Amino acid sequence: MPRNTLPTTAELLATALVVRLPMRTRFRGLTVRETMIFRGPAGWGEFGPFVEYDDDEASSWLAAGIEAAYQGPPAPVRGEIAVNATVPAVPADEVAAILARYPGASTAKVKVAEPGQGLDDDVARVAAAREGVARVRVDANGAWSVDEAIRAIRAIGDVEYIEQPCVTVEELAAVRRAVDVPIAADESIRKAADPYRVVAAEAADVAIVKVAPLGGMRATLEIADSIGLPVVVSSALDSAVGIAAGVAAAAALPDLDHACGLGTGALFGADVGVPFLPVGGSIGTRWFGPGHAVDRNTVPMADELRDQWWRARLVRCHALLTDRGVPRGRD
Repeated sequence: MPRNTLPTTAELLATALVVRLPMRTRFRGLTVRETMIFRGPAGWGEFGPFVEYDDDEASSWLAAGIEAAYQGPPAPVRGEIAVNATVPAVPADEVAAILARYPGASTAKVKVAEPGQGLDDDVARVAAAREGVARVRVDANGAWSVDEAIRAIRAIGDVEYIEQPCVTVEELAAVRRAVDVPIAADESIRKAADPYRVVAAEAADVAIVKVAPLGGMRATLEIADSIGLPVVVSSALDSAVGIAAGVAAAAALPDLDHACGLGTGALFGADVGVPFLPVGGSIGTRWFGPGHAVDRNTVPMADELRDQWWRARLVRCHALLTDRGVPRGRD
């Protein structure tokens, strides 16, 4: 299907499945990840914007899923992607068990600034991660003020980078001027009307890019090519179908100097296909082609009410993509 043509809603919904994937450990406040997948001529695509996202933001996730299902992956330049371990906001004495799910990983991303926890918890969790891997990066998901970020970064100590310590680009720039630790931008790129503002404001040293919220693999590659910062491709807590698209984008990048955040399949207790689990700290490229079958006996499906909620959401987001000028086929 041509890139500028949308499949109809009927085509998408004909193969759509809404799944509820259990999490091994609470992550991003979730114990279950609910998402939709559908099949096209090039394989499976995922439509999994978090439930609190409005339709405008969610429509980019639909565009990414359609690209995967109807265009397939871009040409790769590498067959394996180094990945980081992902450490949720668990107590420090549980960190070693989390790291054991990522054999061979030399980098860990540690979640900090969890609601209900304090800086002492963050410091202890990061220290525990340092005992298991050579490099630690930290992700605050924009939870701190500038002053809180500066204080926390100094208390946590040397890390590879601190990801999204504050919400706004201006706050990131202020933190970056005050500390020696590199700053990575995530939400300031994937949620921004202008993802290049972080560069103009000298607010970041590293760009975190995620295929689903940026609208697809090719859109991600375009941003990575022009943003002028080292890039880390990360998951948006995707199922194996969405991870495949993230891996494909990472595999197509001309340069990739950092471990990517694409090992989050280890966080799930069940998945829509064989999960991308690291071996020797890396995962290989793999695509869920149109012949892939989802085993309903092992993959937890949403109930009828949730299934209908997702289907209605897809229809609304599809209309937004159409309104942006992408031609829609006949229903």
